[in-house]
Amino acid sequence: SSRPFWPLFLHVLGAMTLFGAILTAVITSLAAWRRPDLPFLRKATFWALVSGIPDYVVMRVFAEVIRSDEGYKHDLPRWLTLGQSIADGGLLLLLAGIGAAYWWLQSGKPLAGRIVAALSSVYLVLLAVAWLAMSGKWG
Repeated sequence: SSRPFWPLFLHVLGAMTLFGAILTAVITSLAAWRRPDLPFLRKATFWALVSGIPDYVVMRVFAEVIRSDEGYKHDLPRWLTLGQSIADGGLLLLLAGIGAAYWWLQSGKPLAGRIVAALSSVYLVLLAVAWLAMSGKWG
């Protein structure tokens, strides 16, 4: 039997839009870091990260729907464990990034901008690793 279309489609859509939101945050945070005279870049970074929350929720909910439909309960494959770990840890990075971006938006302090750029960049790399693990079914 084949995998149902909609849960996989929505999981991938959530993951892709999350990746796009984080990529946007990386680009705007690096641009704002170099151009502190353009405060709209700090605002764009903050809202890009905030927009990642619904993306994350869609990705994670439909990942669980698929996992349940496929019958995975215990002894998960390595690629699934890796993706799940990155998703769960990534939520902490996303929330920390939003907090730092809010601090940066309110204070304009360069340190806050560096923290946002670093957290967003780490999260982007982790999302790319999860993407590769899921598409290649590592392990």
